[in-house]
Amino acid sequence: MAASAGERTAELDVITIGRASVDLYGQQIGARLEDAASFAKSVGGCPANIAIGTARLGLRSALLTRVGDEQFGRFIREQLGREGVSTDGIVADPERLTALAILSVQDDRSFPLLFYRENCADMALGEDDVAADFIGRARAVVVTGTHFSRPGTEAAQRKAMRLMREAGGKVVLDIDYRPNLWGLAGHAEGDNRYIASDAVSAKMKSVLAECDLIVGTEEEVLVASGESELPAALKTIRVHSQAVIVLKRGPMGCIVYDGAIPDDLEQGIVGRGFPIEVYNVLGAGDAFMSGFLRGWLRGEPLETAATWANACGAFAVSRLLCAPEIPTFEELQFFLKHGSRHHALRKDEAINHVHWATTRRTEIPSIMAFAVDHRAQFEELAARHGQDAARIGAFKTLAVRAAAEVAGGKPGYGMLIDERFGREALFEFARHEFSWLGRPVEVPGSRPLRFEFSQDIGSQLVEWPVDHCIKCLCFYRPDDPPALKAEQQEKLRALFDAARKVGRELLIEIICGKHGPLADDTVATALEELYALGIKPDWWKLEPQASPVAWNAIASVIERNDPWCRGVMLLGLEAPQAELEAAFAATADVQVVKGFAVGRTLFMSAAESWFAGEISDEAAIAEMAERFDSLTRAWQSARAGRAA
Repeated sequence: MAASAGERTAELDVITIGRASVDLYGQQIGARLEDAASFAKSVGGCPANIAIGTARLGLRSALLTRVGDEQFGRFIREQLGREGVSTDGIVADPERLTALAILSVQDDRSFPLLFYRENCADMALGEDDVAADFIGRARAVVVTGTHFSRPGTEAAQRKAMRLMREAGGKVVLDIDYRPNLWGLAGHAEGDNRYIASDAVSAKMKSVLAECDLIVGTEEEVLVASGESELPAALKTIRVHSQAVIVLKRGPMGCIVYDGAIPDDLEQGIVGRGFPIEVYNVLGAGDAFMSGFLRGWLRGEPLETAATWANACGAFAVSRLLCAPEIPTFEELQFFLKHGSRHHALRKDEAINHVHWATTRRTEIPSIMAFAVDHRAQFEELAARHGQDAARIGAFKTLAVRAAAEVAGGKPGYGMLIDERFGREALFEFARHEFSWLGRPVEVPGSRPLRFEFSQDIGSQLVEWPVDHCIKCLCFYRPDDPPALKAEQQEKLRALFDAARKVGRELLIEIICGKHGPLADDTVATALEELYALGIKPDWWKLEPQASPVAWNAIASVIERNDPWCRGVMLLGLEAPQAELEAAFAATADVQVVKGFAVGRTLFMSAAESWFAGEISDEAAIAEMAERFDSLTRAWQSARAGRAA
């Protein structure tokens, strides 16, 4: 029964074994692979996807495989680490390349797929890579069909199965049948899911007896049994194994058989189904398996495990990619509770926001940012001292070095750097270890809001590194004239849509006080109006407030509209450090305030002297570093007081 899967305690819930590749998905939907012009990159391969999926759903997972000792191999390791998957079982192979899969969505039934797996790293997995102490750390191991197709990988999986059974754990088989990976179909037949083969059937039948859970589609059950009809296939598998059998049936969900196979196959255990639009079936099985394992390994009833599996599979087929589209447990529960009015789940903004917010690349509990994204102020400064504007970039690079000196690779430090004058500063930033970078997109001082370089903001963002955060300053007040307010709201909504489309985080800076007085509800009302438009930035950057009442109102609006918001950064507005320290102290008990982004308070004095030729580069760096260090200490002291 399902409860037995949870009897043994261990450090890990599950280890998956086998394929780990980089997937490149054609982004032109409805096009032949020949016509795909751009691709989205993600981790791929059934076991790697399941490792990520189970981690997102709250299980402690690990992957046992090989990757190339190159950029794609490092990408897989780093992404698994970001997802919370243990990488202790991943071997970097210096002699082989990481596997690659390239695919497209031609229509709702055709998904052309090319596998680049000739002598690839994961197919070099061998018995020596399978250590007893590593397998013993888990309660279950997942083996997959493809890795029984070669002697070396088969031996590795069989050793892992034996070690797991000796340790008292569970063995799970994902039949995962792809004929061309068994040499039964040509290179262009990557999406072919079934070719009958006595050799494959014999191999798979030899594995069944050692399994506690067997999962496969109708075609996979046929090949695993060697039968040509589904009832006979299930009964043949039952002859060989007492495992729980899960029959995946695509849009019809699944049927679970725990015990004898009934003559009426519909009499098995079923979970709740979720009819949705089929967008891309690739990866749906891995999401399904992740959901089932989350229930099965935690002792849930099989009906619950089946429901969770069906829901996770529905998410996957309604979205483009594989691993990136698998839901988190929070997202899954949100969907099960609230449902969706959309037949295509990828169009549900509420669900998409939960997915986005619960799969962010990193956790950033607090941020101390040195802002040098100013443009108009630097232009005025350079002109006043008779300096060419080209000198601005050199000074901004010095500011990066000053911030890096204070950060010292510690978490919680960041910067704001612009593209117009900060190109070299951005390159310098990449040479150091920071937690966060924001980049402005607005025309400085524009009201109504205008984007710098082009109003087609989305076309700019695709060129940014994936971990760069969009920053947009908007001078916005609830009592603005209706036409001005509508125009600014439209711009901010377009920016939010573009940010989500290209997968970049968004910080919106709202300044209300420049064009009118601040009441206790001014900023809170502004945020409420933007939330009402569906705008949910990852960060807000706000001016200090005059009273606790104002901060409580802001916190209430954010919590009510977006409990997944990263938080608020305080802006400086060239305030003296003493005023900023007072603002830090005033927000010490305001949980939603998570940091600051301050600029002129830190750099203006040094910039005046440097542009005047009165101090050297080293002196400018030292002065800015001293000011930044002092301000960060003040912030940390205020937070320490709150913790105490």
